[in-house]
Amino acid sequence: MDKIQNPGANTILGHPDSLFVLFFTEMWERFSYYGMRALLVLFLVTETAKGGWGWTRADAANLYGWYTGLVYLTPIIGGYIADKFLGSRRAVVLGGFIIAAGHASLLFDTPAMFYVGLSLIVAGTGMFKPNISAIVGQLYTKDNEHLRDSGYTLFYMGVNSGAFFGILLCGYIGEKISWSYGFGLAGIFMLLGAIQFYLGQGIFGNIGLSKDQRAATNTVEVVVEEPAANIVADRIKAIAVFSFFTIFFWFAFEQAGGSMTIFAADYTDRNLVGTAGTTFKIINSLMTVIPTMILSWLLVKLFAGTAKNYLVSNLLLVVCLGTIWALVLWMLQREFALDQSSVPATWFGVLNSFFLVILAPMFSKMWDKYWDPSGPVKFGTGLVLLGIGFAALAYGSSTIPAGAKTASISMVYLILAYFFHTMGELCLSPVGLSYISKLAPPRLLGLMFGLWFLNTAIANKLAGLTGSYIDEISNTYSMSTFFLIFTIIPISAGVVLMLMNKWMAKKMHGIH
Repeated sequence: MDKIQNPGANTILGHPDSLFVLFFTEMWERFSYYGMRALLVLFLVTETAKGGWGWTRADAANLYGWYTGLVYLTPIIGGYIADKFLGSRRAVVLGGFIIAAGHASLLFDTPAMFYVGLSLIVAGTGMFKPNISAIVGQLYTKDNEHLRDSGYTLFYMGVNSGAFFGILLCGYIGEKISWSYGFGLAGIFMLLGAIQFYLGQGIFGNIGLSKDQRAATNTVEVVVEEPAANIVADRIKAIAVFSFFTIFFWFAFEQAGGSMTIFAADYTDRNLVGTAGTTFKIINSLMTVIPTMILSWLLVKLFAGTAKNYLVSNLLLVVCLGTIWALVLWMLQREFALDQSSVPATWFGVLNSFFLVILAPMFSKMWDKYWDPSGPVKFGTGLVLLGIGFAALAYGSSTIPAGAKTASISMVYLILAYFFHTMGELCLSPVGLSYISKLAPPRLLGLMFGLWFLNTAIANKLAGLTGSYIDEISNTYSMSTFFLIFTIIPISAGVVLMLMNKWMAKKMHGIH
């Protein structure tokens, strides 16, 4: 097995600058995915007179479930192809261009091209998603192993930065200007991100190369001895258990793009006037400008360390971030010009990413300094926190009569839900990625990340399926009952996983 060395001496925040090439590449991919996802259900249920397709909520939620499920199913195929044939870097580049082609197809605004576009995005994500995560893990060797968890946390901030701006900008443009423009904007950034990665990939040295690429460049292969077969088998079992329990997390968490978006659109009081409207505009501006400034600072640091060797790649990043600044300032100026503010239904989706960027450093410090429990306890805590978030929604919607199609519930309950969901996500998702990179044998790294995303695929399909029952359950029982389902199941799963802590520790054989 190849031992992949960490290339380059430049660091940012104590991590190799190559991490931030991956940070920005993943950011643009997540911008495209979450920007499109934020619009999908709303576009489908919007009446045809307003440019939508006029679907029922149930049909829209079902398509959403199939789409998001398949997006996370194909990575197990993409991981295998990269491990055996392409190498991680080729797979990331190819996946990025396929995703961009998918978004371009959505611009044609016909049913046939719409489904072609969704299919291309599914296929491209399968190549892109597991392999960029695998490259992150390979940046860390015995010399900097202690930085692995925090490295994945920083990478995860890139994920959520993309989600933040994708939902904010694509959602705003799609709802306020044109559905096609919203879908198209997502594709532009993916295309530029794929080109940027392709031009800057030399920074990774021999990381992510296929066997034929190594042979062509005369790369020396250093054999690393794997643990005994029984230890490898036990650790793969631990990965399977962690991956299985993510189903209970993501099937509830992914209500954000379906039933929670419907709740925001039809059951939440989003109209703000007077002082409340002005306050929202100021808060929204700060929430938007501060993350953009942080990303600009990171780009300046990356540019300073890598522009000499990868100038064009860095310039593409400057173009992308400059476009983000232009769109952000245009959106804020447009909103401040309005006398009355109506919070877009898609806006609530940015709260998860905003809270994550704010809370991630605090959680990282907590793991390092104050409380660093085992993986099963972290996972279990994440599931419990997710359930608490839905408990807030269940309580907030308790006054909605059975069968009501609209209501004016305070937006505080949605904000609380996203806050608890984000804390739960920080306990589970970046921790899970780090554990896979530590537990998986290097020769199966892409495949093991694919297994992780396979269970996420199952969860997303279940999210769409259960979300499609929002009308049936709320008509027969209540909206509060609907959200209680997503309270009880994750909390129960979290308790079960925490009770398995000792058994999991044995299977991990010393990996904490």
